[in-house]
Amino acid sequence: MLKIDLKKKLKTFYSPSRKHPEIVEVPEMLFLKTDGINALPDSPDFQTAIQALFNVSYKTKFLLKKEKEQDYVVMPLEGLWWADDMDDFINGNKEQWKWTLMIMQPDFVTQEVIDEAINISRKKNNLEAFNHLRLERYDEGPSAQILHIGPYSEEYGNIMKLHDLIEENGGQFDGQVQKHHEIYLSDFRRVAPEKLKTVLRQPFVR
Repeated sequence: MLKIDLKKKLKTFYSPSRKHPEIVEVPEMLFLKTDGINALPDSPDFQTAIQALFNVSYKTKFLLKKEKEQDYVVMPLEGLWWADDMDDFINGNKEQWKWTLMIMQPDFVTQEVIDEAINISRKKNNLEAFNHLRLERYDEGPSAQILHIGPYSEEYGNIMKLHDLIEENGGQFDGQVQKHHEIYLSDFRRVAPEKLKTVLRQPFVR
């Protein structure tokens, strides 16, 4: 059985340069998503949202492998970030940060199999977070991106490189509409902060 690895098929979007920011046209993709507020690491809602996303993503994978003989690698966690008052975002007031956490799904994943995966997952751990999951397409469009290696707290310099590149290319963005996007290629629970790999992406309009 062939196992699909979408990170390799979509290398442009999941393995950018760490040295130079680049402009890319991100195609529409399918995601399992959930929303919340408060990005502090010890926030219960934040932690259970991640748990629910991975539980259902892995259960979906196993169901499709068993029932449809379709196998694939579960994609990494991603996050869209913003705040009602962007000063809270800029100043790191994480209690006021809003987020959409999401995991990309292959196009052949359906709402029916997601519902089945949620129902099975509930039998083991009836998380409230399961009730807030949704399967939805996301069309990001033109974006600037770069690979950041290091702690999340040191992303600012690379984020500014993205903003500068967007300006140089005549683009603009509203941080509450074209939301800051991060793709977590490393498991922060197992990888030292200085070795964390994160794709930083900022969509914009021309």
